[in-house]
Amino acid sequence: MPAFPRETPVHDVLVVGGGLVGASLAIALDAQGLDVGMVEAAPAGALPAVFDQRNLSFAEATVNALDALGVMPLLRAPTGPIRRIHVSRSGDFGRMRLRAEDHGRDEFGRVVVARDFGEALETRLAQLARLTRYRPARFVGLGDADPAQRRIRIADDAGEREIGARLLVAADGTRSAVRAALGVAAREHDYAQTLFVARLHAQRAPDGTAYERLTAHGPTALLPRGDGHYGLVHGVARDRADTVAALDEAGFLARVQEAFGWRAGKFLACGPRSAYPIVGCVADALAAPRAVLVGNAAQTLHPLGAQGFNLGLRDALTLAECIAAADDIGDAAMLRQYARRRAPDRERTLEFSDGLARLTSNEAPLLRPLRSAGLLAGDAMGWLQGWLVGGAMGYRGDVPALCRRAA
Repeated sequence: MPAFPRETPVHDVLVVGGGLVGASLAIALDAQGLDVGMVEAAPAGALPAVFDQRNLSFAEATVNALDALGVMPLLRAPTGPIRRIHVSRSGDFGRMRLRAEDHGRDEFGRVVVARDFGEALETRLAQLARLTRYRPARFVGLGDADPAQRRIRIADDAGEREIGARLLVAADGTRSAVRAALGVAAREHDYAQTLFVARLHAQRAPDGTAYERLTAHGPTALLPRGDGHYGLVHGVARDRADTVAALDEAGFLARVQEAFGWRAGKFLACGPRSAYPIVGCVADALAAPRAVLVGNAAQTLHPLGAQGFNLGLRDALTLAECIAAADDIGDAAMLRQYARRRAPDRERTLEFSDGLARLTSNEAPLLRPLRSAGLLAGDAMGWLQGWLVGGAMGYRGDVPALCRRAA
């Protein structure tokens, strides 16, 4: 791994943010032989906070890409296949069931524990010979304007310093400091929900079915992990979050059982719980002069439908393809190409995720028969299932080549 340069370096690409999307982008760019820098808040030997006990649903397209990038083989914990999806809503009639075998697939995707994924990414990053990692460091602001490069200021234990790059990538999350410094506005929507996540042990072991039980206060989902447990996601109204957090294990399990039902049998135990307020955020633009936004810095979705990381990875891989084809990394033509290619996938995924979250949380009586009709249609109509499955598996819009390897 290159040592921290003493003089002001100028990289081909500088990624601010070492989370899921930023690290994946660095791996993809290294394969092109580029000089890449990455600014990370976490020190060496520690994982970013995002790599916790959350359970990530990787669409098939995401699994394909991460396998090609050499990350999937480095996972140490077993992953859980998603072979069936079961969706229902409390108070509404009907359900929607999707089966991978009906669409010529063995599975829709995989469930991966975020911490295990973080460790696999860290192992893969350590194998990159051309990557320079600035850590622990934080973005302070932009440097002097230069038409040929972007200059930024970072701060670490030694003080402030400046770094240059032909292209700056903001991968620093929902509250992106880089996005703000670039002057790119963002629209936020507070869903007034908090999601609790935990590992759950139930009477019936996972069989490859991912359950999504929708309510007015958010989803309660069970994801089939590879270790014989479920990954639980339980949504509650924000004003009830403190009360739910204070419940003991028995009280919490009883609450989740009441919200979800008995399709997985009796809930027996759960691991430590973490809580996350849900706030959506959409940037007004994906690019600024010699700078782009990817992942949560570009858009933060409601987790209903588990599209967030999958969408962000497609941001990163599309950007890598645009960089590979560019005469000048980061010039206006490349930035336009990136924004054009990402628009259809981004817009459709945002519309689907946000629309579903708002529709399923609305208690208006007139919406109940419409939702029930939608569930019944999704369960019975092959063309509608095909559309839903294509999006759920990551094949929406202009799909990066690495995502299509097995499609």
